[in-house]
Amino acid sequence: MRIEVAYADPRRQAVVALNLDEGATVAEALQAVSSHEAFAGLDLDAMPTGIYGAAAPRSQTLQQGDRVELYRPLAMDPREARRRRAQADAKG
Repeated sequence: MRIEVAYADPRRQAVVALNLDEGATVAEALQAVSSHEAFAGLDLDAMPTGIYGAAAPRSQTLQQGDRVELYRPLAMDPREARRRRAQADAKG
């Protein structure tokens, strides 16, 4: 089956297509891309994962066409970012 593994940060985006056996898991997809240069320097074991924006454990079985996404830590808590924007708007 064909799936993709994707990662993005402010400087780049990496999407790698894979052909895996039916019944493959998120963990197996990550293992398959672990040596790919697009994912060099990333700690794949520590990064949260999802499929099309929904959190997915590494044990989740993949379906044809799935896109496994690797998520990086937030630079700032979203509530704090909203608070700062509101303060800046109030100062006008």
